[in-house]
Amino acid sequence: MIEQVSTAFERKDYHTAAKLLKQLLKESPENPWVQFYVAQLHEVSGKRQEAEKIYRQLLRTTSNTKIVNQARQGLQRLQEIDQEERQRAIFKATSQTSQLGVLVLEPLSLEQKTLAAPKFAQIMQLDPYTARLVLPSRGWRLYRTGQVGELQFYGQQLQQAGVPCFWTEIAAIQQIQVFQVKHFSASDLETTVVCRNQENQLGSLTFNWSEVTAKVVGLLPIFEQVVDLDLRGKLQRKTQTQDYAQFCDLHLPSRNSILRLDHHGYKFTEGLEIASQASQNTITKNWHSLMQWISPQIPQVKTWSNFKPFAETVLDQTEMLGNIQSHIHLFRREKTNWDPAFHLYSGLVFLNKTKNGRGN
Repeated sequence: MIEQVSTAFERKDYHTAAKLLKQLLKESPENPWVQFYVAQLHEVSGKRQEAEKIYRQLLRTTSNTKIVNQARQGLQRLQEIDQEERQRAIFKATSQTSQLGVLVLEPLSLEQKTLAAPKFAQIMQLDPYTARLVLPSRGWRLYRTGQVGELQFYGQQLQQAGVPCFWTEIAAIQQIQVFQVKHFSASDLETTVVCRNQENQLGSLTFNWSEVTAKVVGLLPIFEQVVDLDLRGKLQRKTQTQDYAQFCDLHLPSRNSILRLDHHGYKFTEGLEIASQASQNTITKNWHSLMQWISPQIPQVKTWSNFKPFAETVLDQTEMLGNIQSHIHLFRREKTNWDPAFHLYSGLVFLNKTKNGRGN
């Protein structure tokens, strides 16, 4: 009867093949040829996952050379179909928008990583070991940059497979207004800050604390050229981190704006007396007092503080970061990717997470 099944497949008479296989499955379900033709029937019926499962099982369990070769050919056909469909879907997605974007993976617990890694590997065409290493556990991981249409294609597949992620256009981050806060000048029912806008014009902005949906904090390294001795005792110049600048962003999405504070640019001796005897305190103590004053104003607002692990995944993306205006005004002898990396992190929080408070 196996010969009759083979003949039916050659004639593409799949109805007859199905009837014959139904009978053979009752008589000898473990027969590898029966299993092979069942896989072929699944393949021509569009049930590719079922077909792949049987083909792979045959590769593990049978030593019949002919069956093994044909199972491998079947897997190859399935992979080619998947690849063609993937390319068509990506082409369609990228034809709708060619904007530059980023795809960010969100952290998972160890148990979640175990479940998600095989699905992530299949979607992104990685081996399972690499997939497990790529999935983050501490904070966000910038996984891929490129045309946002393609990133959306992969992101939707990952979300459906239970891999938490999101994607964003760089242009959307650039559209957020950033105000550099110099000091708080009043705080009652409404709060007023003296600040500079993106054109460096000095003015004021009045807001209600209920408008703040997120607080983002981070440390940006301050680099200096130093002279040191190498292993041979010769003088050499090298760049070292000498200090850190502390930043705090307050998000006002209803105004499409970020209020940005930093401990070098904030005028502690002006406006509200937030730190007692501010002129006699160190900048670090004043900053700590400022943060302690802000926190009770927004007790229900999430603080996002995992900038550093995120930055470690993005600092080598020089070309992408070069498209981001950082709105960081630290004195620097040379540009650094740390500045646009912080603005990217804050912008991603602003666009994707302020409303639902998901993990960082």
